Amino acid sequence: MASRIPLPSRFSAAPAALIVAAALAVAGCAGTPPRAADAPAPVTKPAAAEAPAPAPRHDLPNLELTRELLYEFLVAEVAGQRGNLTLAAQAYADLARRTRDPRVAERATEMALYARMPEAAVESAKVWADASPTNTRALATASSLLIRLNRLDEAEAYLQRILAGQSANRGEGFLQLNSLLANNPDKATNLRVVQRLAQPYPELAQARFAIAQAAAGAGEDELALKEVREAARLAPDWELAVLYEASLLQKSSPTVAADRLAGYLDSHPGSREVRLAYARMLVAGKKYPEARGQFEQLLKTHPDNTDVLFSVAALSMQLEDWGGAEAHLKRLLDLGYRDRNAVRFYLGQVSEEQQRWPDALKWYAEVTRGEQFMPAQIRSAQVLSKQGDLDGARKFLHNVNAANTDQRAQLISAEAQLLREANQPKAAFEVVERGLGELPNQPDLLYDYAMLAEKLDRVDLLESSLRKLIQLKPDHAHAYNALGYSLADRNERLDEAKELIETALKLAPDDFFIIDSLGWVLYRQGKAEEALKHLQRAYAGRPDPEIAAHLGEVLWVLGRGGEAQKIWDAALAKTPSNDVLVRTVQRLKE
Repeated sequence: MASRIPLPSRFSAAPAALIVAAALAVAGCAGTPPRAADAPAPVTKPAAAEAPAPAPRHDLPNLELTRELLYEFLVAEVAGQRGNLTLAAQAYADLARRTRDPRVAERATEMALYARMPEAAVESAKVWADASPTNTRALATASSLLIRLNRLDEAEAYLQRILAGQSANRGEGFLQLNSLLANNPDKATNLRVVQRLAQPYPELAQARFAIAQAAAGAGEDELALKEVREAARLAPDWELAVLYEASLLQKSSPTVAADRLAGYLDSHPGSREVRLAYARMLVAGKKYPEARGQFEQLLKTHPDNTDVLFSVAALSMQLEDWGGAEAHLKRLLDLGYRDRNAVRFYLGQVSEEQQRWPDALKWYAEVTRGEQFMPAQIRSAQVLSKQGDLDGARKFLHNVNAANTDQRAQLISAEAQLLREANQPKAAFEVVERGLGELPNQPDLLYDYAMLAEKLDRVDLLESSLRKLIQLKPDHAHAYNALGYSLADRNERLDEAKELIETALKLAPDDFFIIDSLGWVLYRQGKAEEALKHLQRAYAGRPDPEIAAHLGEVLWVLGRGGEAQKIWDAALAKTPSNDVLVRTVQRLKE
């Protein structure tokens, strides 16, 4: 008769040895097999040399390893080794159903997944989970596979068992719940499942947090906010709940979100993650001095944190604190910051802003590779030009090796920009024209060509170049805007101009120059009051001198000359030589 022995736990580890061992065990219990007369008698090892028996597993079936079962194991393993994964998976799935052994079912699940047989995998996983009801991995695998097949009702039963059996780690289970459900696209159903699973645990903060996550995924923001606040009430010191609440609030009220984080920091000043989130929120709100203060607070407790140090350096540059920025950037180099080329590039900018030209050139020259390499070369040429060496700057650009056509176009545009800044628009136009001969459909060169054509009153080339660019890149917002603005500025085809600008605004709704263009075309159409709203928004977002000129003109026409004068004075103080601004003020005051 067959032997009652446990089946091998991992057949893939050493299948031949395990099967032979099982076969010998079966043969030994069935009686002494016949052997040749000259075969040596088997050697029996002394009892002291025997390995200790493994501890018994109570979830294993009392299974007879018959010759038929052994044959099926051989078929499954040999098929798998020979690459016939379908046969191996089918054989193991049959074995799992017949034996109800969790180890066999686990192996069957793995084989079915390798064979890309999801239905077979899920059925084997269910056998595995049912045969080993306290095995969290088995339960999680079964639930995850059922979710993938959109069989949430079945999955829910396994998820309930996971949570019920994890009294010590139940909170962690709820935190992983939405990750398991992420494969199901029906987010409303996910929310209902999470709510049912959380119902027995109303005082568990993580359960309420899981409902908040599922609610947010389903677009139920009010419910999400209610549940995450309840989680924070149940666990007042829990950073994650506060961070999630702030992220939900930020969608509708960034100020309220920032206040929530600030309030938490009042009672938990050592919370690194909350302070970091608060600092980033201040940056998003363009509250740069306050943001730098928060990052500096973080530096006090984490002085060698290079990411925080980089943020402080960047904010110092934004605030034009060149000395502070330089000190922080050099410290980053001392600490071995991962992107040393970016740091060197910014050190070059800091030196350039202080007109320390040799230092700027030195730092830019040390940018040897990466995404900052080409910008560093271009800025080096600009530094040479600022020192009065335009010819040297152009030669410098000619000697830079471009790795691809995009970089070649950047170099051509940079040379044209140098000439434009030197008040040589015709020479700049010729440089771009030659570049287009080399790269006829390069979008950036086409755009530059159009802008330079306008400077030379070549309106025909302006329009043809921009229309070609729109044809090549229908999503090029600035091409639509430039064409629309040029028509509006010449007071021509205003309906077409407005349509072009509105198309640009759909592609880039937060671009303040395009918002300015919309205000300008509305003003040209005689809609000054409507134009004013757009121009005020554009100027608030970007106080550019040309936007200041347009806003001031509309205010002036509306009889609000004092407001107009204040805007013009502020803009002239920063950019006294801007042609559009100067001509606008002179024209209206004549």
